[in-house]
Amino acid sequence: MKTRLKILLGAIALTAGAQAAVAADVTLRFHQFLPPQANVPHLAIEPWAKKVEKDSGGRIKVQLFPSMQLGGKPPELYDQAKDGVADVVWAVLGFTPGRFPKTEAFELPFTVGKAESGSRAFQEYVEKNAMDEFKDVKLIAVHVHGPGLFHSKDPINRLEDLKGMKVRGGSRVINIMLEQLGATPVGMPVTSIGESLSKGVISATTIPFEVVPSLKVEQIVKNHTTFSGDKGLYTLTFAVAMSKRAYDKLPADLKKVIDANSGAETAALFGRAMDQGDVTGRAAVEKAGNKIVALDAAETQRWARAAAGVRGIWYTQVADKGIDGKTLAAEAEALIAKHAKK
Repeated sequence: MKTRLKILLGAIALTAGAQAAVAADVTLRFHQFLPPQANVPHLAIEPWAKKVEKDSGGRIKVQLFPSMQLGGKPPELYDQAKDGVADVVWAVLGFTPGRFPKTEAFELPFTVGKAESGSRAFQEYVEKNAMDEFKDVKLIAVHVHGPGLFHSKDPINRLEDLKGMKVRGGSRVINIMLEQLGATPVGMPVTSIGESLSKGVISATTIPFEVVPSLKVEQIVKNHTTFSGDKGLYTLTFAVAMSKRAYDKLPADLKKVIDANSGAETAALFGRAMDQGDVTGRAAVEKAGNKIVALDAAETQRWARAAAGVRGIWYTQVADKGIDGKTLAAEAEALIAKHAKK
């Protein structure tokens, strides 16, 4: 009996040791800027990490580091993947102005609607037109958020209400748009919005409903301005990027796991998280009793005409880099329409 017990205990120890060895094959550090309870970390990053772990049979462990816990600032995330400071990052492309000029076609005013279909379109667009902009990393996926809108201390009921207002913009193209609309753009990462609104550094911010609850914006401002039609005022672009060094170290079978969790379906996963977050964020605004201003079609057209000059400015700027912006913008719109029909 004692001999059998020893054999059994020995087998258990060997099995546990083998499992520990398997679990310790690869650890990937995933770094991003939002708290873990925010929509994208909770609804996209965590599910992606768990799926990678499951698909690898436990040989890949993904450690999640929210809120810039590995150090640095949000605009530095892409370089952290490029330089191997982090193994995987979730980054806003517009936080590094001019670095991803071809992707900016998706930031042009009144271009993108729902985030899931828009993200599928963006992924296809990048794979066709802009992979050279991601040559320093292993690109997992790109995506967009849902319709962008204004959140303000004073109500924005018409275009003239924006004149001279200090408004946070999330990217170079969005700041150009704000200037065209008559506002004074103030660039800053999303993590600085709450404090800047509270201290009066800005009077309004451009973000989708999705991010409102995690920043408690509905508690700081009481007015939210939306637009008619199926397109948002603007959108931001994002990337999930992996260090080439970390990817290249993987054995062939684990590279296949990463590859299988990259591309269109991963882009859609992040887009769905954004769409779900928009529903949750709008509900938080309504629960707070805030005013949601829904601009009608005629007023929305006034904004579209006022922002139309952004395209010409962008075409000229990217032409200096040898990029045909007009052709890329047309392709972006065609892909958005294609995926919106599915």
